[in-house]
Amino acid sequence: MIYLDNSATTKPYPEVLHVYQQVSERFFGNPSSLHQIGIDASRLLNETRKQILHCTGFKQYEIIFTSGATEANNIAIKGAALAKMNRGKHIVTTEIEHPSVTESFEQLRTLFGFDISYIPVDEQGHIDMTHLKEILRPDTVLVSIMHVNNETGAIQPIEAAAAIIREYAKNALFHVDAVQGLGKVTMNQQTDIDLLTMSGHKIHGLKGTGALFLKKGTVLAPLITGGGQEFGLRSGTENPAGAVSLAKAVKQSFEHLEQHHHEMLAMKTELQKQLVDIEGVVMNTPLKQSAPHIVNISVPGIQIEVLLHMLEEKGIFVSTTSACSAKKKEPSRVLLAMGKSEEVAKSSLRISLTYGQGPELIPHIITSIARSVKKLKGMR
Repeated sequence: MIYLDNSATTKPYPEVLHVYQQVSERFFGNPSSLHQIGIDASRLLNETRKQILHCTGFKQYEIIFTSGATEANNIAIKGAALAKMNRGKHIVTTEIEHPSVTESFEQLRTLFGFDISYIPVDEQGHIDMTHLKEILRPDTVLVSIMHVNNETGAIQPIEAAAAIIREYAKNALFHVDAVQGLGKVTMNQQTDIDLLTMSGHKIHGLKGTGALFLKKGTVLAPLITGGGQEFGLRSGTENPAGAVSLAKAVKQSFEHLEQHHHEMLAMKTELQKQLVDIEGVVMNTPLKQSAPHIVNISVPGIQIEVLLHMLEEKGIFVSTTSACSAKKKEPSRVLLAMGKSEEVAKSSLRISLTYGQGPELIPHIITSIARSVKKLKGMR
């Protein structure tokens, strides 16, 4: 089996599974309880927050544990906009965000009357910085820009965007969806970001674990109320085992970030080089300013789902688009925003790598794709 759908989810590290079981057995108490078992669980949670901040280098933040990036994005975006709506109702995002971001923005528009501006991207999938300057206003209260695009792997200029936001929209909070970048692409921890979101199962942690990094002093309106857990922003009984397993995944990923980055980049570069030589294949991932683990191609004129299943029969597992959009069978919003034709946008295939996948896999991957494409083109 060659699993190449790591942007959808990753196989957990053995250490993550081990520590989850250990903590579940030993620190099973409710962290909100006042007895010693509860106090021990609460202390473990606090130590876990410190460990994640230490490993990632984001030491000026608080950690809000969530069930994953979708919840973290919702808390960050809606919480920020609603907390600052008395200062303005203009919010900004890009045309290529994850559905958990775009739909949060749409909900703010339809339910609360927020005005949304969208930053376009160029043909490589990178945001237009000039347009960002032009659309920012004194009443802009939130800007959300993803770090790495989940479909094409294009890396956005987060540091430059932060500087522009601080100059042209002083009242705005800056949110970054870092799900596809954290643990794979180096980020400057000194970048002026207010809110940053991550997911455990994208870095070999467990599903149902994630976090919102909240810069100290940032105020959000809580969406989930109740017992006031997680600094009052996410009520409900905490999950110490999930939090510790997330910390373990973060530690493992950041300890080996440089090594894994180079391994995946070499693999990705060679894949891109050989894929473009296959007749009928269109490369959608930019050669520069893109993450080391994502390669997105299109094969116009064929049913891409058929190609996916042909590759599956050969033991190769890929995806047609982001996992959250795959079942809708619609053209990729991201590729359309990049100016790709509808034929290209509805025939995209995403290959996403992880550590430990070496160049010895490339011949089988390339041969399988080439033969399958040739067969499908012949059938057409």
